[in-house]
Order: sequence, then C-alpha cells, then structure tokens
Amino acid sequence: MRFQALLSLSAWLLTALAVPLNAAAQETSAQQRPLHPARYTVTDLGTLPGGNSSQPYLITQNGRVAGSANLADGSSHAVVWSRKQATDLGTLGGSNSIAFGANDAGQAVGEAESSASDPNGEDFCGFGTHLICLPFESANGVMNPLPTLGGNNGAVNMINRRGTAVGFAETSVPDLACPAPQLLQFLPAVWRDGKVHSLPPYPGDSDGLALNINDRGQIVGSSGTCSTFQPTLINLIGVHPIMWENGKPIDLGTLGGTTGVAGGNIAWNLNNRGQVVGVSDLAGDATFHAFLWTKATGMQDLGTLPGDVNSTGSGINDAGDIVGLSFDQNFNGRAFLWHNGKMTDLNTLIPPNSPMSLFSGCSINDHGEITGLGVTTGGEFHAYLLTPTPQWSENTPDAPR
Repeated sequence: MRFQALLSLSAWLLTALAVPLNAAAQETSAQQRPLHPARYTVTDLGTLPGGNSSQPYLITQNGRVAGSANLADGSSHAVVWSRKQATDLGTLGGSNSIAFGANDAGQAVGEAESSASDPNGEDFCGFGTHLICLPFESANGVMNPLPTLGGNNGAVNMINRRGTAVGFAETSVPDLACPAPQLLQFLPAVWRDGKVHSLPPYPGDSDGLALNINDRGQIVGSSGTCSTFQPTLINLIGVHPIMWENGKPIDLGTLGGTTGVAGGNIAWNLNNRGQVVGVSDLAGDATFHAFLWTKATGMQDLGTLPGDVNSTGSGINDAGDIVGLSFDQNFNGRAFLWHNGKMTDLNTLIPPNSPMSLFSGCSINDHGEITGLGVTTGGEFHAYLLTPTPQWSENTPDAPR
C-alpha cells in the first residue's frame, strides 16, 4: 500500500526498553563533525534477475539495505542487499512483497501478498491484484506473517534492534470515510514477540500509521483521515505528524499547513536522540517542505534546494545528518543531504562519471552510508549505495562552499 512512496515520487514527483544514551559522547561527536559533507562513491545495487527496477527504503548500521526489486514478469519482491548482493525474501503466496525495514540482527519487515483475494475487494498493497496484504517479519530465510488488528490487511514499516516492529493494520471496524475499495479503519500498530497492539491516533482523527521506531522505543508517524492513495501511496491524509511516547500521541505541529492535502503532515523518521524528520505542508496547503523537529526547538523548515518548490525529509542518523528529496514545479527530483544546517544536492558530491543520477535520498546510517533511488544512464530506476570517501579540510580546493 504505501511507500512505493519514493518510487512513485520518481514518477510523480517513502514497548521497547529504553537504551541509555551517552549525551556527553554525542555532544563531543557533534562538535567534531566536519564543516563540509564528505564526497561519495556510488554503487548501483541493481535488480533481481530479469528485472529493470529496484527501490530501497532503509540502510542499517551494519550496511544492510532493505527494499524491493522487480522480476522479469513485473512482480516485485522484498529484497535485502548485504555486501552489495541482493537476497530475494519471497512472498507469502502472492506475487508481490516489499521490505520496508531491517535491523542489524538480520530481521527484515514489510508487507507481502497472500494467495487469497481480499473479501472486500481492497488493494491494500497497491499492486492492483486485490489480494490480502499481510504484515511480515523475515529472519533466517523464512518470511512469517504477523497478525492484524482484526481486519484483513497490514504492513510493518520498521523494526528496532530489540525486535519491536511498528506499522499499521486494519481493524474490523468499517470506516465510512474511506473511499472504495478501502472499507476498514486502519490504526498504528506495534508488534512484539509475534503479538500486536494498536496505538491511538491523535484525538479526533480516525486513522493513522506508525512509520519508524528508535532503539529507545519512541515511535513516529501520522494520523488523519482515510483517503485514496496519496503521492506517498498511503491511504491517509496526514493531518498530524505524531510521536508516540509511552503509548500516548504527541502532535509535533506543522509548518503552517492545516489540512495535509499537499504533501501531508507526516513524521517519517527519527534517530536515537529523539530528533524527527518528515514533511509538512506550508501555510495555504499548496506546497510542502522537509522538517526537522526536536523537543527543544520544535519544528524547523529545512527549505529546498535552489530553484525547487517542494521537499521531504526521509532519513536521519544520530549525528543529525538528514537525507531526502527536493524537486521543482515539474517534479524533477534531486537527492539532498542536510549537514551542519545546510542542504546540499548529493549529485554534487559524487564523481561526474558516476553510473546514475541521484533522484532521492531514503536513509543514512551513523557511518554516513546513504541509500536512495537513482536513475541509470539507461533511464531505469535503481537502488544505490553511497559510501563516503575520506574527509577533506576546508582548504581543499574542491571542497563545496
């Protein structure tokens, strides 16, 4: 159902125990961060045999990339790239699946079609097959379905190092606001040890989804009203970007937008320091920008690359570096890195003879490795991996200014 997000943007346009944080060490690390971003080498992660496209969503701290790739017959399978090699995770009986998240322990999560038709005719996975779409967790080469909240469908978006997974799932409650064929309410969901429970949407909202969880158990996402597919391919008009702490929803505010009808008001990701990135509509609900939210400063508008009108923030690491997508009024997209308060086009930080142009940035880990969606010289959309090269000083002639 959803985050074919960033791939669609390419055509259109992505109860755990607290982990103690060493604040002093983080502060020292932040002070030692280089003024300028690194330069990168580019690896095309390719596709599955016979396929022509792939889409990444997340890179783990140990460099595993979760995503999807298509096959010769056009079906899409969940994939994890490790050491730049793709492993097909398969499906749950249907033709299609997607891996949205993974952790360092080798677990991957996402959504997968079953072989059964949805009794309500829904197309929750968004592949046009109208098969039941199940949340899954995969480990040791085995994909296992996870329970829903009483409805037929669900999806898992992320799993943290403690094995707590988050996403959203249908309940058995009809939602009359949902346009056909979407018929049932869906709520943010948390899975632990194979069991599921729901999180409440913001008061007054009927539906919601959880998009990410950090190792401290903080969860982010959005709540609002059921809708047709949005540009991010979620059946939600995201009115309120949300952080859940101890099961309670906290509204993070917006950049002036009130309805969520442009790019939506959505918290996409967070780091272990509780810093949140996402997208928010601006006043007037006609354009939208990437944001950074912290408890101390609230929501900050990250703006766009020069000449662009819209942007969205997708990933953030513990150093506070952010990746995402900026695009112009014609939806020509460029991947960006936000580093030390400045947004830089990632295409300016790779060699001119690189095998692809970088359309979007999806995820960045604490080693500075980045994954995202690129366009090959042949015009295909492929997942890429950026590996930072050694830093240079401000006096280096080609250091970006």
